[in-house]
Amino acid sequence: MDLPFTPPLHADQLFGHLAATAVPGVEEWLPAGPATGGGALRRSLRLPGGPGVVVVHVPAPEATSVRAEITTTDPADEPLAAVLCRRLLDLDLDPALPDAALAHDPVLAPLVGAVPGRRSPGAPSAEEIALRAVLGQQVSTAAARTHAARLVAALGERAGSSGLRLFPSAESVAALDDDDATRLLALPVRRRETLRNLARVLAGGTLDLRHVDDGGDPARARAQLLALPGIGPWTAQTVTMRALGDTDAFLASDLGVLAAARVLGLPGDARPLDRAAAAWAPWRSYAVQHLWGVLPHAINTLPSP
Repeated sequence: MDLPFTPPLHADQLFGHLAATAVPGVEEWLPAGPATGGGALRRSLRLPGGPGVVVVHVPAPEATSVRAEITTTDPADEPLAAVLCRRLLDLDLDPALPDAALAHDPVLAPLVGAVPGRRSPGAPSAEEIALRAVLGQQVSTAAARTHAARLVAALGERAGSSGLRLFPSAESVAALDDDDATRLLALPVRRRETLRNLARVLAGGTLDLRHVDDGGDPARARAQLLALPGIGPWTAQTVTMRALGDTDAFLASDLGVLAAARVLGLPGDARPLDRAAAAWAPWRSYAVQHLWGVLPHAINTLPSP
């Protein structure tokens, strides 16, 4: 299946981010080769009719579509799987809109000019991203992947015969007793309880984490998340940016964002940077991508063959 998009699309940044943050067992990077072209991301999906697996390929520089291989338990789920792939890759974006807006800023203009078409990497599941965001609080990308992989190995359902697993459901995380939670979650006590409480709330269905295309409201979702113990602005903004299609999330306290801001001569502390970033609305999620691109990091490049 070909998933069309409006170019340009900066594939190194988009697929590099997804590869660098991939959760072992749920997602895997397939290196460039005869079958994959420039490389591909393979991951499981939780679908109404049973588990699915998708492979999304890095598009060639001149391409206007992404090749996706979709396998579902129930063929009726294929259209939904295609929608989730589009959200994962931010394919419904018209990149001219954020690029033109951000190019008016004298600091961001050279970044946009050098790398047009940056996308905001998405996700097929808001529940998954919310739990992953808590696992990633105040730790490196590698540590966040390790914590998530341990949870997947213990609680993730097998995605058919694919060798992959589904990311654990909120219900399964909420059901962990104290001993199992301590054994599986090598986290500080408060963060472990934040994760379990978030899982209970997610399982209860009181959080409205619908994608904007499904009628979701990122501002309302942020407020609901921030009302939970242990959930701060970084976590809430990460969830709305990655899973709700929020174009205007800004991770003012993110260490990478702050480091890039200092390099560019922007405020190097979260509160003044957040105030300065107001000028980039309503495209602050894309400003984050450009700031992350300032410093060398695995999220900015495709994995080496």
